[in-house]
Amino acid sequence: MTTTADQFHALHAGPDVLVLPNAWDAASAALMEDAGAKAVATSSAAVAWGRGYADGDALPVATLIDVIAGAARVIKVPLTADIEGGYTDDLAELSETVKAVVGAGAVGINLEDGRRDPDLHARKIAAARAAAQGAGVDLFINARTDVYLANLAEGEAALAETLRRAALYKNAGASGIFVPMPVEEDLLAQLAAGIALPVNAMGRPGMPSAERLAELGVRRLSSATGPFRAAYGAMLAATRTYLADGDTTGYAASSQGLPDLNARFG
Repeated sequence: MTTTADQFHALHAGPDVLVLPNAWDAASAALMEDAGAKAVATSSAAVAWGRGYADGDALPVATLIDVIAGAARVIKVPLTADIEGGYTDDLAELSETVKAVVGAGAVGINLEDGRRDPDLHARKIAAARAAAQGAGVDLFINARTDVYLANLAEGEAALAETLRRAALYKNAGASGIFVPMPVEEDLLAQLAAGIALPVNAMGRPGMPSAERLAELGVRRLSSATGPFRAAYGAMLAATRTYLADGDTTGYAASSQGLPDLNARFG
């Protein structure tokens, strides 16, 4: 019997890139599925902002679990959850968080190293893998390395360090490697060729098309906070107009194409 986790792993096998939108609550996840998404991810920053917290391991884990459970309840496609750095460096606590994430309905996670010791991150990946296996789920662990995002190295040194970390994380049990920031075709191709797991790129200005990414060997593209910023940017602009003169046409224009949400959730 094929599970949702199996389906999610298969989506990384190619030949097409898994174009993955990042949600922040049940409604955004549902609309992304309705738009045709083959899977839905959460964005840690968007989830935190939506609940009034800063990004950066500040979100209470109980709130994270509530968001995951809400999204999982209203979609049928696979759901993967961005859990930042796991909200702890304690392996036992991380294991309990992973069990809760899986129990809430996620079949994948993002787990980022940030500025932490890569060896510690490898131990965290191994702990997450063991916890998921104990829960009976073949969790897709997307190990994020922030060498480029955090400017930990430059040029050839950055590439070498990213490839070293990717190999370390693969040996620890990672299913994929997320390398945010690079958009250059040559660099993306080198990353895809040098990493023995599906490579995830982060959508940002200058990123090649999904078709071109597939040719370069990239297997997954994440929208990151783009959908959240687009939704809230439109709301902010319409609200400024409304407050200035009571004109609600901005709201009406921005809501064109929305389904009957009461029917969608009923």
